[in-house]
Amino acid sequence: MIYINKLSDHVDKQVTLKGWVYNYRSSGSLVFIEMRDGTGITQCVVAKDDVSESDWEAATSLRQESSLEITGTVKADERSIGGHEVHVSEVKVVQIAEDYPITPKEHGVEFLMNNRHLWLRSQRQWAAMRVRNEIIFAIHTFFQERNFVQMDSPIFTSNAAEGSTTLFETDYFDEKAYLAQTGQLYGEAMAMAHGLIYTFGPTFRAEKSKTRRHLTEFWMIEPEMAYYDLDMNMDLAEDMIRFITAKVVEKRKSELEILERDITKLEKVAENPFQRITYSEAVEQLKSKETADMLDQMIEDRKQEKKDIKQEREEIKKEHGSAKKWRKKQIDQRVIEIGQRLDQIEEDYRNIPQWKESAQNFEWGNDFGGSDETVLMLQQEVPLMVHRWPAEIKAFYMKRDPEDERLVLGVDVLAPEGYGEIIGGSQREDDLEFLENHIEKHDLPMDVFGWYLDLRRFGSVPHSGFGLGLERTVAWLCGLSHVRETIPFPRMMGRLKP
Repeated sequence: MIYINKLSDHVDKQVTLKGWVYNYRSSGSLVFIEMRDGTGITQCVVAKDDVSESDWEAATSLRQESSLEITGTVKADERSIGGHEVHVSEVKVVQIAEDYPITPKEHGVEFLMNNRHLWLRSQRQWAAMRVRNEIIFAIHTFFQERNFVQMDSPIFTSNAAEGSTTLFETDYFDEKAYLAQTGQLYGEAMAMAHGLIYTFGPTFRAEKSKTRRHLTEFWMIEPEMAYYDLDMNMDLAEDMIRFITAKVVEKRKSELEILERDITKLEKVAENPFQRITYSEAVEQLKSKETADMLDQMIEDRKQEKKDIKQEREEIKKEHGSAKKWRKKQIDQRVIEIGQRLDQIEEDYRNIPQWKESAQNFEWGNDFGGSDETVLMLQQEVPLMVHRWPAEIKAFYMKRDPEDERLVLGVDVLAPEGYGEIIGGSQREDDLEFLENHIEKHDLPMDVFGWYLDLRRFGSVPHSGFGLGLERTVAWLCGLSHVRETIPFPRMMGRLKP
């Protein structure tokens, strides 16, 4: 058996493909089957004169997502999907599918989510999952090449790393337990044994949020490094993001094209250094007159764009009646695109004034909301690293800035294009007494942190780490508008099936 992504190795040779019907059309004595096998899609051409009567009957009986085996000769053809097509000599039907519920017409999000087990077969969803796989492989490659050891942290925990308000509580043999919101505390223990470690696993947060950035179950990559300070931590985070981005651009160009991702934007991320600013500098930027003027100009730009594309829509609609069939399809697609863009402009009209108000009224000491992150990134082409945050809004385990006790040595990495925070990290507090005081201050149960405090009793050293949210990273690199499309079966508030 040969796979579709290897057809270039078999030009003018006979192959057997096993897969499913992605699309299907017939024209007299020819049947054109777009076949997928999980590795890609190719066109298979069945000519009535080239196959037996039974094979012809089999070919003409097919429906979308029917499973089949096809034998034929591979031919190079730049006009075909993937640059090849198969001239068929045999058709074997494995199963004729029932009427497939997902059709080329537009479906609502709720319908697609209810049919996620089938939606995964669609080309855009297939492409997103292939990019996700590439990101995962790149992450492992990055750390393994740098002498890190992959280790695993428990999913059941007795303690909350950042408070218990967003934890899923469960009964654990008559004890109270939580689903882990991070593997970080355990990662610190493992780093004291191995020096450089990373964990990669599922994490859970019970935030009652329905934004496009939130899942209740998601995957985190969390390195922890002994003898690392904040600057070393930021260097590692930047190197990792640039490495991942470069690998995705190199290995997954065809999938990014399916997703209609602007690859030039990702190339800039892979090739250029990231800007680093303090939290205080970020607040000044939010509240500046330059930012207010920029947001006002955005509104004016949207007004002009709305006028221009409405005019374009009227002009191409007039052309539609006399256009040839191929041109009508182009016009229909462009009308859909214009409609989607107009919807986005209307959303911008609602959002930009709110962004401006939030930015202008922002008070030092508050955490950034999604709109604040968006405003900070409006003119950024690569991720922005915001460091040295107010201690009051960060976790108890972050080390204080020796130059300003109000601050901690923490960093958030914000992705461009409105994708928000993808990394949160810090230098960890290594002083036992200070940490004990802050566990009490945060009203956390001291008894469940005994083992964590031992790390400061027996060979405490400066150390740092961070967490990368996989799904937000996939959304950003793929250019997806919602994280629900970044994981095979998303779990969100109100979504537990399928």
